[in-house]
Amino acid sequence: QAQLVESGGGLVQAGGSLRLSCAASGRTFIGYTMGWFRQAPGKERDFVAAITWSGRGTRYADSVKDRFTVSRDNAKNTMYLQMNSLKPEDTGVYYCAATTVIALTDGVRDYNYWGQGTQVTVSS
Repeated sequence: QAQLVESGGGLVQAGGSLRLSCAASGRTFIGYTMGWFRQAPGKERDFVAAITWSGRGTRYADSVKDRFTVSRDNAKNTMYLQMNSLKPEDTGVYYCAATTVIALTDGVRDYNYWGQGTQVTVSS
């Protein structure tokens, strides 16, 4: 059964850092693009970052470019999101997702599998 589980969320002051992890089940996600999305209260779920299966290709939303770094360790079946210089507007529930539909897609509807999310709160 395919499964994604996020962890690493929490409360941090503006300017601080967090590293999120997304653990995938076994070899189920070989060949998948994986991505991170976030959703603030009352807002749409927005694209944050994506990474190809090989890890050689990445894509970022303009709002997080140069602050966030997505990576993956396929030997550990885990994807990461290193978040630096956090801002209050980064607050939201962060979800990891996986897809084979389109490489590095930023479309919510293109992703086949989703985790349950982890809360990130950035205080000022």
